Amino acid sequence: MSDQGGAVNDQGGDGNEAADWWATAVSRIEPDVIELRGRPVQDLIGRIGFAEMVWLMLRGERPDPRGAALLEAALVSSVDHGPHAPSIAAARMAATCGVGLNNAVATGVNLLGDVHGGAGEQCVGLLEEVVREGDAAAVVARRRARDKYLPGFGHRFHTRDPRRDPLLRLVAEAVADGVVPGAYLRAAIEVERLIEPIPMNIDGATAVVYAELGFPAPLARGLFVLSRSVGILAHVWEESGQGRRNKGPIPPSILPTWL
Repeated sequence: MSDQGGAVNDQGGDGNEAADWWATAVSRIEPDVIELRGRPVQDLIGRIGFAEMVWLMLRGERPDPRGAALLEAALVSSVDHGPHAPSIAAARMAATCGVGLNNAVATGVNLLGDVHGGAGEQCVGLLEEVVREGDAAAVVARRRARDKYLPGFGHRFHTRDPRRDPLLRLVAEAVADGVVPGAYLRAAIEVERLIEPIPMNIDGATAVVYAELGFPAPLARGLFVLSRSVGILAHVWEESGQGRRNKGPIPPSILPTWL
């Protein structure tokens, strides 16, 4: 045994040490066997949708149809926001620099950080705080004392995000039918009321969906990355067919202002 935490020494072992090192409940891969969360892949192919598959892989169980539909709606809503989004612009530029498709997509994904891409995760945290404390006004006041920006609310481009209403309508229907509890939807609507006229954006609306479905806050960002990767891939593929080389962030005819 090692003298650090009782870990097994690299020398010796019982023969299962290497297997135990990579122990996982996500998948079992053996000759002629592929099981995902304990389910043979051949029983899933053609019988399960992609959103259901995402849920299964992350949570180890299949969702009910209404939960899967809500998750799919959120994933669809976040797919793309055009080259205005730094992640997509960077991915398109990367595609003209001689890197592979996967590298260009990774360039975009790697830009999805706390400021661009992290607001959904942060909004889930905000909504959890409101639900836990039961006082949206106090939470909003405390947060705004630190920063006037509230994650999931307001948009630099849209006066009213066109993705907000259809997502929240689906959540409201799910609440009415007892599919989800509704606490996070009520919290988000109350925060929006308190900071009126600043409306909820896509990060806020998807945060409501993910929180109502029971996904932890960090997975809200992971699910956003999964969704936005589709749009990044589409833009990279389009850019790769346009024949440009070394595309910069501004057309060559425009020179940066000299400071």
